[in-house]
Amino acid sequence: MNKKIFTTLEFDKIRQLLASRTVTALGKEEALTLEPTNDATTVAKWLADTEDGLKVLRLRGGLPIAKLENIRPHMKRIEIGATLNGVELAQVGRVLQVTTEFVRFFDDLKEQETDFLQLYQWIDQLVTLPEVTKKLKDSIDEDGHVADEASPALKSIRTQIKRNEQEIRTQLDSLIRGKNAKYLSDSIVTMRNERYVIPVKQEYRSVFGGVVHDQSASGQTVFVEPKQVLELNNRLRQQQIAERQEIERILAELSNELAPYQNEILHNAWLLGKLDFIQAKARYGHEIKGTVPKISPKNHVLFYQARHPLIDAEKVVANDIQIGKEYQAVVITGPNTGGKTLTLKTLGLLQMMGQSGLVIPADENSQIGVFDEIFADIGDEQSIEQSLSTFSSHMTNIVEILAHLDHKSLVLFDELGAGTDPQEGAALAISILDEVGAKSAYVMATTHYPELKIYGYNRASTINASMEFDIDTLSPTYRLLIGVPGRSNAFEISKRLGLTDSVIQEAKQIIDGESQDLNEMIADLENQRKMTETEYLEVRHHVEEAEILHQDLQKMYEHFFTERETELKKAKKKANEIISAAETNAEKIIADIRKMQLESGQQGGIKEHQFIHAKTQLSDLHHDESNLTKNKVLQKAKKQKEMKPGDEVIVEAYGQRGTLIKKIGDQWQVQLGILKMNVVEAEMTLVAPEKEAPLRHTVTAVRKGNSTPVATQLDLRGKRYEEALAEVDHYLDAAILAGYTQVTIVHGKGTGALRQGITDYLKKHRSVESYAFAPNNQGGNGATIVSFK
Repeated sequence: MNKKIFTTLEFDKIRQLLASRTVTALGKEEALTLEPTNDATTVAKWLADTEDGLKVLRLRGGLPIAKLENIRPHMKRIEIGATLNGVELAQVGRVLQVTTEFVRFFDDLKEQETDFLQLYQWIDQLVTLPEVTKKLKDSIDEDGHVADEASPALKSIRTQIKRNEQEIRTQLDSLIRGKNAKYLSDSIVTMRNERYVIPVKQEYRSVFGGVVHDQSASGQTVFVEPKQVLELNNRLRQQQIAERQEIERILAELSNELAPYQNEILHNAWLLGKLDFIQAKARYGHEIKGTVPKISPKNHVLFYQARHPLIDAEKVVANDIQIGKEYQAVVITGPNTGGKTLTLKTLGLLQMMGQSGLVIPADENSQIGVFDEIFADIGDEQSIEQSLSTFSSHMTNIVEILAHLDHKSLVLFDELGAGTDPQEGAALAISILDEVGAKSAYVMATTHYPELKIYGYNRASTINASMEFDIDTLSPTYRLLIGVPGRSNAFEISKRLGLTDSVIQEAKQIIDGESQDLNEMIADLENQRKMTETEYLEVRHHVEEAEILHQDLQKMYEHFFTERETELKKAKKKANEIISAAETNAEKIIADIRKMQLESGQQGGIKEHQFIHAKTQLSDLHHDESNLTKNKVLQKAKKQKEMKPGDEVIVEAYGQRGTLIKKIGDQWQVQLGILKMNVVEAEMTLVAPEKEAPLRHTVTAVRKGNSTPVATQLDLRGKRYEEALAEVDHYLDAAILAGYTQVTIVHGKGTGALRQGITDYLKKHRSVESYAFAPNNQGGNGATIVSFK
């Protein structure tokens, strides 16, 4: 991609913002050298990295990255056999430590079954070197100082040095106190040439003997090493040399241990820089409240509520920007300072960010294309004195763009054809747009020329657009209006500013009639658009209210049928009770009559068959549901409720609404969304047809269920407490739906905790009528028999 576009669209500033959010040298380097790619597969991988980074940021607050320096020069020195110093070894050790922390961090995420699109692929490439890492950590401090524990010899030497230094200080302290203090310029012990000395007045330099190592600038003070500490200082010097030699030996040894792992260490450092860069992308994306865009395979660019990332989110006006699907050219017209240029830059910059694998400041479901080149001719020079140079500069740039663009290019023209005669400029602008269109490139252009408004209407795959202007406040709203060309507001603004009507009317008569008609047409389009928006909002409000009302009615309708069935059952039960009572009374009356007959001896009285007939009639009054099948009226009503193809039902096992297709044996084939399933008739309930709601798209989700027969016994032995209770809850519901009156739950004896938990649960279950332990021959207190209401 051409380098000029990085400056024109300010992509360099985006790279700087990313670099400021990195903590490693290699991560910063990657941020500063980031460039968009024209390979869709690479773009997809970069965006997947960014999405993973956002997920880690959301779940864990970020990656365990630490500040790391560029260790490539260090490893190069090891390659040629050089010895690294303490600071360099500390920096390499830090890389190895962070590598270990990363592996441990992602092992934890794997244990929690956290899924990522690509991060695990990067982490799997990290190579840990536990022994080398530990030795470096034990031997070198973070600031590069060789620790005492680096070797026993070094620890012994440093112990001797400390003891010797303490002895020297003790000797010198005894000299600078008491009667000798008068010979000193100051009662202190200091260092000269790495040897302990005391400041002595010039005239007393021979009092302490020893060696003079230095003198003050004035010559009044000499720094003397007294003869009492000469031997001690010599010994200290030898010990310091021994320390230096041991340190050099340790550094050489550590450097040699790193040599076999040069490639692994360098690759680790590069991976950590890559992961640091991924985190920087995620942090920046989170800060701008952006989203990861989708990639359009057809190169359709669509940004919902797009915002320029370099402008304060509280001040910038978001706009929907699209190009490619319905039109390949967008011509934006309208007055200055309305936001036309900013819209161009927003489109170009967001497209570059997307092709660089970055989050874009736009809403969800926004999508980018993948272009080989993005060209822009955007300039701010508008002074009269620079008109010639401005036009020449723009035209030179445009010539270069036309020479290199193709069907996979995105072109942005700001004030196309400006800086010259309006008539010639408009003609050039139209020709340039035609040339871009002939090569099937996407183009968005801004202009002041009214001729291009006509162009937007007449050319295929081209559409007009404008930036909205509020006449009442005399200020732009910065809203992009697709399909509505911009119009001049000079007359309205002048009138509101106080220009007389006569002057305005005369001006209207002077301008071309067609221009006036065009402005009136644009004004009418704007009014229609505003009316349409208002009507749409009203209709949408009514639709939402209608959907809520429909849902309420549906619930009430289902409640009505449930209540009706319940009341019918209650009525039948009550009727049976009344008839049973009447039958009992009738039996008693007949018995009394028969008794009286026998007592009176009236052999010719009431005959036996008459009593039997009366009893039969009374029995026939009893409401027996088993006899309802002989009732023709009820049979007719039942037939009306019988299931038939096309009926809508609720499948109880799945909790979903479906449509009957055909009957297969004792089962029905049911259409559940996009699925066809065979379901037993007893597991379905007829429901009223559901009317389609206007402007509403319903997606049927099928919940997984189980249509296999429910067992009469549930075995919970060997299961955990919480798991067992959850299984009991599910099993009881299934048994009740299957029509069982009694089931057995086998829980075993054990400690009794599970048995007690199940007993407590059954006490609260509203459908359980009773429960008791099984007989001894069926498990005793190791099983519970449950009866339902």
